[in-house]
Amino acid sequence: MNSRIRLTLFLLAISMLATSTIPASAEKITFSADSMSGVSGKNSDRTTLSGNANIKADAMEISADSIELYGADFRFLKATGNIKGINSQSKLEFTCDSMTYDRIAKIAVLRNNVHLIDQENKVTADAELIEYNQKTEVAVMQINVYLVQEENTCTAAHAVYNKKQQLLDMSGNPQVVQNQDAFRAQEISLNLKTNEITLDGHVRGSVTTKTSSSSEGSASGTKAKSASEKKEDSSSNAKDGKEKESSAKESDKSEKDAKATEKDSKDSKAKDSASKEDLSGKDSKEEKADKEKEEVKDAKQ
Repeated sequence: MNSRIRLTLFLLAISMLATSTIPASAEKITFSADSMSGVSGKNSDRTTLSGNANIKADAMEISADSIELYGADFRFLKATGNIKGINSQSKLEFTCDSMTYDRIAKIAVLRNNVHLIDQENKVTADAELIEYNQKTEVAVMQINVYLVQEENTCTAAHAVYNKKQQLLDMSGNPQVVQNQDAFRAQEISLNLKTNEITLDGHVRGSVTTKTSSSSEGSASGTKAKSASEKKEDSSSNAKDGKEKESSAKESDKSEKDAKATEKDSKDSKAKDSASKEDLSGKDSKEEKADKEKEEVKDAKQ
């Protein structure tokens, strides 16, 4: 290893280990890689980590095929190839093909096939370039922007995402799709908390009646109607019950009257039979008396 690389490694080690002797704003940098190379200049140093490179600077953790540290006090970071990153302070995850990071300004510029995940707000975004300012929590997205948050699907050529306020401003043929509703305009602002949309310039779109709301309204009406019907049925049943009870009473009365009539009829028949028997017996006695009178008369003669 030549003297220039030894000097670079020495300076890098000093910058990482002597944190107690440098300003409180300075950060501790930790790193690992398959190999390392570097040069030392008058005003800046440059160190390159190659193969399974990993680096952590404050809240930013990055892994890539290659990571380069350069600038005064290794202010800047440049990574290329299979980049994966996490910002623990902003709770963001990202992947991309290349990136740069300013450790002092706290600005990360992600390029090519960028995929950003805001875990805290359930937002995912894809673009060809995303510049994220950790201090302001604002991400500027460019080229083929595609952002999804719950039922919102947004596309545009340019977008500004304010993570803290949950606001999204879009331009460049922007479109917002919410479930089955679609909105287009020259410029669109979307509040991701309230889903409030502001459209400006050549506004157009389509809105579909939500079947769930109609169904709920219909179901509610049906339930109310059913309750009313149940009440009517209850009243009807009570009325029917009273009518049945009255009918049963009338039936019992009719049955009693019929039995009484039948009894009277039987009694009448019995009386008639008795009368006939009495008449028959009387006739028989009279005939017998007449016969006896005739016999006495004949005997006298």
